[in-house]
Amino acid sequence: MEVCKYKRIILKVSGEALAGDNGFGIDFDVATRIAIEIKELVDMGVEIGVVVGGGNIWRGRSGKGMDRATADYMGMLATCINALALQDSLENVGVHTRVQTAIEMKEIAEPFIRRRAMRHLEKGRVVIFAAGTGNPYFSTDTTAALRAAEMEVDVILLAKKVDGVYDKDPHKYNDAIKFDNLSHMEVLEKGLQVMDSTAASLCMDNNIPILVFGLDNPGNIKKAIMGEKLGTLISSK
Repeated sequence: MEVCKYKRIILKVSGEALAGDNGFGIDFDVATRIAIEIKELVDMGVEIGVVVGGGNIWRGRSGKGMDRATADYMGMLATCINALALQDSLENVGVHTRVQTAIEMKEIAEPFIRRRAMRHLEKGRVVIFAAGTGNPYFSTDTTAALRAAEMEVDVILLAKKVDGVYDKDPHKYNDAIKFDNLSHMEVLEKGLQVMDSTAASLCMDNNIPILVFGLDNPGNIKKAIMGEKLGTLISSK
């Protein structure tokens, strides 16, 4: 019988990952593949919360000349679209799912209530956290860190388009060096763009490890759960 290294996790799925090769919008083949991988973990008894980004639809910094708070609220709404799409994909493969939003929209999702979310996880339901923290000026990376602390998870799985953390952008520089292990403090000191400083600090303060890995290769989520060597592990060391 396979033994999972982690029992309860937060899986952060970026909007760019959901877009697949299209670069914009939702690639439902990708969403279905993610759903199938999540189902495999649920069947193994792993409790999963998912935080979704919205960069495939809207990025706050794209609104040139726009009020920052307004642009950020638009980004929060984009994450809700992604959350509903992922919920549909999960339910199509037989996974019981709840979407909870930090901004109340009762007709389509539950409001975020910590104890209710934890109860869903205990019952084997996947909880998708949408609308960020409900506040402008905070990224969905910070949402992942916050929900991880609130849900008392074992690890944050940061699924991205790149296969780990590099000293510089590997898409632009052929000599970029990949890190196997980092501390939260090193992420902050080196100014690595794996996640924003608020999220990294929150994880450091609450001793939450982060595993950064690529989502493009099928099966990577399970490999991460099983503790296989994959991507970059950020921890307190």
